[in-house]
Amino acid sequence: MASVEKIIQKMKRQPNGISPEEASRVLAARGYRFDRQNGSHCHYINESGDLVTIVDKNPLKKAYIVTILERIGEK
Repeated sequence: MASVEKIIQKMKRQPNGISPEEASRVLAARGYRFDRQNGSHCHYINESGDLVTIVDKNPLKKAYIVTILERIGEK
């Protein structure tokens, strides 16, 4: 399995090839926890109340990856 830092580097290099599982691992490592699922949309929240939504579809679209990178401070 790839480490979280390797997944983040992959997200920066190739934002269209990320699976929801990889995105979930990155979010969990950066303090987000799974909150709920509404249909195909998974919601992750951190302690300060910041909510990130990703769709459960492989691969994720670039817009979701850009949002995740911005929220975790990697953009």
